[in-house]
Amino acid sequence: MAAGSNISCVTVFGGSGFLGAEIVRRLSVDGLVTRVATRHPENTTFPERYIQAGGIQPVYADVRDETSVALAMEGCDSVINAVGLYIEKGSETFAAVHELGALNIAHQAAELDIDRLVHISGIGADLYSGSSYVGARGKGELLVRDAFSPATILRPSVLFGPSDKFLNTLAKITDYSPLFPLFGRGETMLQPVYVADVAEAALKVLRNPGSQGKTYELGGPRVYSYRALVELILSHTGRRRLLLPVPFTVWTSLATAASILPNPPVTRSQVALMKFDNVVAKSELSLDDLSVKPTAVEDILPHYEF
Repeated sequence: MAAGSNISCVTVFGGSGFLGAEIVRRLSVDGLVTRVATRHPENTTFPERYIQAGGIQPVYADVRDETSVALAMEGCDSVINAVGLYIEKGSETFAAVHELGALNIAHQAAELDIDRLVHISGIGADLYSGSSYVGARGKGELLVRDAFSPATILRPSVLFGPSDKFLNTLAKITDYSPLFPLFGRGETMLQPVYVADVAEAALKVLRNPGSQGKTYELGGPRVYSYRALVELILSHTGRRRLLLPVPFTVWTSLATAASILPNPPVTRSQVALMKFDNVVAKSELSLDDLSVKPTAVEDILPHYEF
């Protein structure tokens, strides 16, 4: 196995997604050969100079297919699993991606004698959760630990960045509606983390062998209520909207009815997530332990195109 400082090639599963693409960019800037493992490598969009120089290598992989997983990581010394599924469609289920897919990657990392495995989960991952999404995340972590015990697990809070689907969605709602429906009373506490800070954390743990086998919860420098985040968006855009509390029972009914749509505006898993605070536990390792200074939402908002 290679020492952390000798890592030269990293396979990033889910490397074309919001977080995965940011990780790929950060690794390539650091001089690492980075394979972007995705089901549609022909659709990956990175600076052509990096691809031509071999710094970024798009490759095919479906985490549900262990053979393709093995081929994607063969010859590399490190792996990052940044695959995320938030809406189930057909055979793309939470169990297939966050459980089986996570296991396939961890198992092949062990089989191929991979040096480092970074598994990206999320704050609140819980095997016993009533949410199928949160439960699959929790089981995925256990399967990874069982197959590859030195894996480092990163649990980010809700991600933000100029092209995110979180703050941009909030802004879009305030753009076309005079009312903004809140989850419950809007009191759920969130600790949004900047996507580039999570990418930096992934690089830090790759470079630090002492992070093996540890779990880090990643959050930004400030904790906001959901209502406060909406008010922040309204203040930034100069809009005035009526914030309307909506009981979670109503949200659950709406999400159930919307589940028949190809792209539902809200899912039962999203509703379940918003019932609980999503903040870094004081007892957990965090960005501070990786010497990553967290970035505040207010510092990045000027770069959004609302």
